Amino acid sequence: MKIFFVLALIVLLSGLPAWAVPNSLIAAEHVVYVIPLTGPIEPGLHSFLERSFQDAERAGAQIIILELNTPGGRVDSASDIRDLIFDSPVSIYAYVRYSAISAGAFLALACQALYMAPGSSIGAAELRNITGEVVGEKEISYWESQMRTVAERQGKDPQVAAAMVRREIEIEGIVAAGELLTLTSAEAEEIGFTDGIFSTRADLLAHLGYKDASVIVAEQSPAERLARFITHPTVATLLVTIGLAALMIEVMTAGFGLAGLISVLAFGLFFGGHIIAGLAGMEVIFLFILGVVLLLVEAVFPSFGIIGLIGVTAIVSSVVLTASTAEEGLRLLATAALFSVLILLLALRFLKRTGLWSQLVLQFSETKAQGYVGPADMTNLLGEVGVALTPLRPSGTAVINGERADVVSEGGFIAQEAAVIVTAVEGTRVVVREKKMSGG
Repeated sequence: MKIFFVLALIVLLSGLPAWAVPNSLIAAEHVVYVIPLTGPIEPGLHSFLERSFQDAERAGAQIIILELNTPGGRVDSASDIRDLIFDSPVSIYAYVRYSAISAGAFLALACQALYMAPGSSIGAAELRNITGEVVGEKEISYWESQMRTVAERQGKDPQVAAAMVRREIEIEGIVAAGELLTLTSAEAEEIGFTDGIFSTRADLLAHLGYKDASVIVAEQSPAERLARFITHPTVATLLVTIGLAALMIEVMTAGFGLAGLISVLAFGLFFGGHIIAGLAGMEVIFLFILGVVLLLVEAVFPSFGIIGLIGVTAIVSSVVLTASTAEEGLRLLATAALFSVLILLLALRFLKRTGLWSQLVLQFSETKAQGYVGPADMTNLLGEVGVALTPLRPSGTAVINGERADVVSEGGFIAQEAAVIVTAVEGTRVVVREKKMSGG
């Protein structure tokens, strides 16, 4: 009887409209996926977010909360992540926990809505190059249009977003001309540039209707953390610098030593990190290994630089193909090459004081004081007559001017004890021919 009652209750509930089912039953099925976006925005972040968005979709998440605390970073990486956000089948909301500066502001505006924590800030999206200088008008104009676009898409004032990019934009009561706009959470709320201020994630979820939802927080794998660290422009340049300097030292020395190991480790980290980040494939490693092999071949079997040039081209190509753009790759390589030469010069000065210098430069001379005796001058034997002590076929030994000497005939066989005459002296090589005795 009890089993019948339970089955009847299940059937009854299954036929009820959604509003008749208790909220607790619906909420139990809700999943919220939280993705922390911390640190600089660089190529390695794209791989982590792409994987996290896919995991959220597989987990059946209704929404994704992108929690931001970033000083900004690369525009190209931010643009790629923007595309991931736009293409996600799961709604993505931005929650600025601490700060969303520069490219971080761009990503916050790319989400479906923008929420902020008290005391957080957003803005300062002025575009600068790797040296810290403001870029040209062409790049600024494009970046401004991108900031305006995402702001309009989210229903925010595009002029406010543009003022985060250009100092010359003035908005009365918000920012004066010559100042770059950065908004605090309170200022953003006052002008309607945020969809709400919430002290905690729980408060935000309650506002969105997911108070009792199951929350999954994405975590970076060790490989993803390593990839993000390695693909940072400064770290990537440093690794290539160390790799090139160590490679040059290794090519100049015999065998495979510490410099070779350091070079392999540096380039292994560089290429490995970029492969994990999805910026390169195994072909770049093949090109690099080919280049190194060709350089070693050139060092052992000189070919007037042809093989070496091909090797250098292969190494350059492998680094350039790893970068996001060819221009960036060439700039990275040029910077690394400059610093690697400086490191090499410093290393050579240090090596002069150690025993390792003897592997690069001959440190001793062979003198009489050390027991070395050079080859004797044989030119005085030219035209002299002697006797063959052994058959000359064509080389052998002869006695000339009372001294034994290694000789070689001009080509024919000369019998033992035959008279010979010296016809040429080439260094230590004494050439003789048989001297025919005249009859009397």
